[in-house]
Amino acid sequence: MTVKSVIEAVREAITEEMRRDTKVFVIGEDVGVRGGVFLATQGLMEEFGSERIIDAPLAEASIMGIALGAAFRGMRPIPEVQFSDFVWPSVNQLIGEAARTCYGTNGAVQVPMVIRMPYGGGIRGGLFHSQNVETHFFHTPGLKVVAPSTPYDAKGLLKSAIRDNNPVVFLEHKKTYRLVRGEVPEEDYTLPIGKADVKRKGANITLVSYGLTLHYCLEAAETMAAEGVDVEVVDLRTLTPLDTDTVLNSVKKTGKLAIVHEDNITGGVGAEIAAIVADRAFEYLDGPIVRVCGPDVPTMPFAQTLEDAYMPTADKISDGLRKLAAY
Repeated sequence: MTVKSVIEAVREAITEEMRRDTKVFVIGEDVGVRGGVFLATQGLMEEFGSERIIDAPLAEASIMGIALGAAFRGMRPIPEVQFSDFVWPSVNQLIGEAARTCYGTNGAVQVPMVIRMPYGGGIRGGLFHSQNVETHFFHTPGLKVVAPSTPYDAKGLLKSAIRDNNPVVFLEHKKTYRLVRGEVPEEDYTLPIGKADVKRKGANITLVSYGLTLHYCLEAAETMAAEGVDVEVVDLRTLTPLDTDTVLNSVKKTGKLAIVHEDNITGGVGAEIAAIVADRAFEYLDGPIVRVCGPDVPTMPFAQTLEDAYMPTADKISDGLRKLAAY
């Protein structure tokens, strides 16, 4: 095992898969000579050359269209959307085409492409560099959506995504890139897409999250443990397909559920989880389902005070857990 950051784990996964399979290539803005704005592809141009690490114009529709066409022809492209906020020009290629192709051809045409998107706030990125876009893809059948929170999960899930024959939206919370470090195996490994992970076992409350807020949930769980409340923390890791069994089994054990995510509260991943639990585990619940999520504002504000008000924090999560524990 070696301790690595999330961005190092992402870079390693891409490098190893490109060495393993010559059909894998990267295309995006500044991914080549510069190595990406976050340096996720740093050094790859030197090893693989400009035919496999392709610097594209500032044209997301073209990036996604080229990747989609290459995937149709048996290549395994990794198009990078420099910030998730920039994905909108390519939505037709992604949602209108990539998500529909396998279904529309009865499986005759596969779409093995991984769309990497740095997303999320907490970095003072303002309106156009901090968006949470997961719900738009979570809602779309035909796409897999992955949102890891640790280096170990990021590397294992990215390698699985690259080997998958379906289009995978791979969300990387940019604040975790260098903030979060953890042990990563030196040998080759993959993790299954669609399987959640219980990051902390507990008996009193189930706390479900993903991405950056997963770490705030773990911090809040430690705070609650000091107050005598034992919180189980479930990291979804994959949003689509959603691992409902792990969530339901935890809720059946604890009897209480809290859900945390940075995206808007209305129509979010948490709303779907709440509906599933209400439908399939209602008789196990000993209290109302609590959600600690981003407010319903159009996008992340720039001012520090407003960004702080928007973002879920360990303190906000702890307050929600206290109310649920006291119910």
